[in-house]
Amino acid sequence: MLQRSKSAQSSKLNRAPLGRPGARASVVSAVVEKQRGIHAITDVQDNAQLISYERSVKDSFDRIEPVLRQLVAIQFEIDFASQAQEIADRELGFELPFDLLNAAWTNQLDIKALYAYCVFETYRRFCDHSIATSPLAMHSDSDFDELLEECGLHAVDLTPCADGRLAHVIRSVLRLPPNKVRRKSYAGAVFDIDDNVQKWTEVELLRERAGLSTSISGSRYLKGVVYHFSTIDGQCEGCAAHGSKDDQAALAGRDALYAFREAIEHTHCCGASVDLLLIGVDTATDSIRVHVPDENGDISLDSHLSSIELFEQTQNEPRDRAREQIQQAVARECPTTRSGLKRFVGALIENNLSQIELVKAEFDGTYADIGHAERFIGVGVGFEEIQIRNLMYFAYLKTIEEGASDIDVGLKIFKSLNISRGLPAPIIVRFDYHGSIPGARERAMNRCQQITEATIKRFPQHADGGSIHILKVVRDCQSESPIEIIDSSVPMTGIERKA
Repeated sequence: MLQRSKSAQSSKLNRAPLGRPGARASVVSAVVEKQRGIHAITDVQDNAQLISYERSVKDSFDRIEPVLRQLVAIQFEIDFASQAQEIADRELGFELPFDLLNAAWTNQLDIKALYAYCVFETYRRFCDHSIATSPLAMHSDSDFDELLEECGLHAVDLTPCADGRLAHVIRSVLRLPPNKVRRKSYAGAVFDIDDNVQKWTEVELLRERAGLSTSISGSRYLKGVVYHFSTIDGQCEGCAAHGSKDDQAALAGRDALYAFREAIEHTHCCGASVDLLLIGVDTATDSIRVHVPDENGDISLDSHLSSIELFEQTQNEPRDRAREQIQQAVARECPTTRSGLKRFVGALIENNLSQIELVKAEFDGTYADIGHAERFIGVGVGFEEIQIRNLMYFAYLKTIEEGASDIDVGLKIFKSLNISRGLPAPIIVRFDYHGSIPGARERAMNRCQQITEATIKRFPQHADGGSIHILKVVRDCQSESPIEIIDSSVPMTGIERKA
């Protein structure tokens, strides 16, 4: 059963500007107070930043439904439109489309359209703020560059499942800089082989042109898959794309990794330059289990390193001793693995201990929303700002045909979350493009239109009944400019649309 945060139960909410962490010192102090006896490896400051930001963003979305409930109660009053605007401005920070409000006295208030508008406008404000301020920037990207060099890696490319409970896997679960790690999500974490080989080729070509080829530097490209499972109600809350069967989720991820490596070997005869990694995330606790390949690159599904077990084993140890024990555990689990990869795995486990501590401190060790609680569906290419758990279900695709199963899973989730309650599934179709490439913006806009038309054609009964609403946006990912709204199924008040 969907469980929203307590803030969604009341309209009397903290209405701080979207995404602003607030008084940093007081937040850190509160977290420290709550986390007495915390694990020595925990990054307390980072935990404070992450939880404050997550609550701020989610609250901005979770205020929508209580506000609309207030509007329904007064929709037939004479000055309804002005009252509604006052409530929306006070509680949400923006106005509502006048036409929708003004029609309420002759017809029922179009809650589906209003709900979609509020989600779209909140998303726009969230994105613009994130692009302008980089609220999840890490302490130092140079630390990550040094780690990669120590580990003999030059690129990290991770494919998590599209499930919204893994949307924060890069920045929070693994504590890696989002701007340094490629993340493309697919339903069930079963990624497109051709697309990933193309990305590998692009990375290696750029290194070759820069005089940093693999043969010279000896470093490798790391391709990883992140599947998920749940230690709470695992038969229902596992990966929907694999029928909540953990073994199938892990197997599918490993098969995709093997197929990726084989494709590179057959095409470029240099598969040895690729490291593979399979990671499982417990969506109830955010702990991870890492399946480390042996010296031949083979991955066993029957053995893994458990971060929650290592957390418990080292909980009372000083920092240096805890780190030493983690590295020893990695060495025992995978004695024949390349030393650089072992170093990287150890770093991932160390990073994850902070997230385990955060979940313990803030949620008593287990999330209340162990199931799906996404606020909208994202479709297309982009969404790098989404580094927050259960905020968005993501379907990465370029055509509806290649990503049909991903969209189907997303809509199935939202039938339970929203449509069954009379609310729509808000869908944001987005394509980022490189502004330096002639015609890229126009092609991105065309893809938005094609995906929108194909989605409506695929789900005509939902589109006709207002059970899905779609916002189309593009963005030049080579600039600091905000997202650009192309069109929407609901009027986006006060926002200039681009033709």
